[in-house]
Amino acid sequence: MDHSCQDWMSSLPEQLWDIPLTDLAIPGSHDAMSYCLDINSPLVRSESDFFRLLDGLFYCFTRPAIFKWATTQDKIIEEQLSMGIRFFDLRIAHKPHDSSDDLYFTHVIYTHLTVLETLSSVATWLESHPKEIVILACSHLEGIDDALHESFIFSLKKLFGSKLCPRKESVLTLRSLWASGYQVLLSYDSQHAARHQELWPAIPYWWANKHTAEEVISYLEWNKDFGRPEGFFVSGLNLTAAKSYITMNPKESLRTLTFNNWECLRKWLEKQIPGSDPKSLNIIAGDFVGPVPLCSLVIGLNQKLIRNTDRQIKQR
Repeated sequence: MDHSCQDWMSSLPEQLWDIPLTDLAIPGSHDAMSYCLDINSPLVRSESDFFRLLDGLFYCFTRPAIFKWATTQDKIIEEQLSMGIRFFDLRIAHKPHDSSDDLYFTHVIYTHLTVLETLSSVATWLESHPKEIVILACSHLEGIDDALHESFIFSLKKLFGSKLCPRKESVLTLRSLWASGYQVLLSYDSQHAARHQELWPAIPYWWANKHTAEEVISYLEWNKDFGRPEGFFVSGLNLTAAKSYITMNPKESLRTLTFNNWECLRKWLEKQIPGSDPKSLNIIAGDFVGPVPLCSLVIGLNQKLIRNTDRQIKQR
């Protein structure tokens, strides 16, 4: 595996150390934990009653289809980190009828791995890479009552400790984060986030919900016309197939769909510019971030910021 991007943040030129992280181009992993889905697990609570009935009647047909269309990644989280991923889309839930407090990741079904054992691996990786910053976006949070929310948040605080960057930090740059020893920005998509200074609010995710590169690009360009959000935001290069498309294309999978559309997405991606401009991008997330060179392309966009900085210096 190519580890050339495992310390890309600390390897950036000094001109970029004082640029806000919201202006950097940051590679992200859509549904980061779907590489370990449990094909035999229950469906998530949010699935429709009709689909639940269909799954019960035709289990031997629905489960292979669910597995190949819900799997968006094929590299474990440590490998994704070492490839350069710094934003992780983490969809979290409590299994129905589970008497334990264990939480799992979800994408239609649940994962084998629990949330805390996975994030422990992230904490361990960060120990060996003290100048790399990760953004963990915890969302969905299905089936979690107030007591379990508070217990989970307590566990997150204990796990990451002084690495957690509190949301009172208004301007986040690599230099300021390094000076404070902060390595983790923890976004928590729940009202419970307001009670804890260590938690950041939900990060906007531009999701096209389309199955062709052209439609995804059109959606992202439409959003760019309205201007970028002030803080962190994600542009999703991930494709989505409706159930009707899946039914009509039984030999396809999300993997083949991603690969077939990648060249078009790549050409668009190479033209993008990070920074503070209204049409600039920040976090760029995709599927199968190991097989497709998303990380190197996104990280490479930061070279445009260096050229802009050099140009501004010469103009002074």
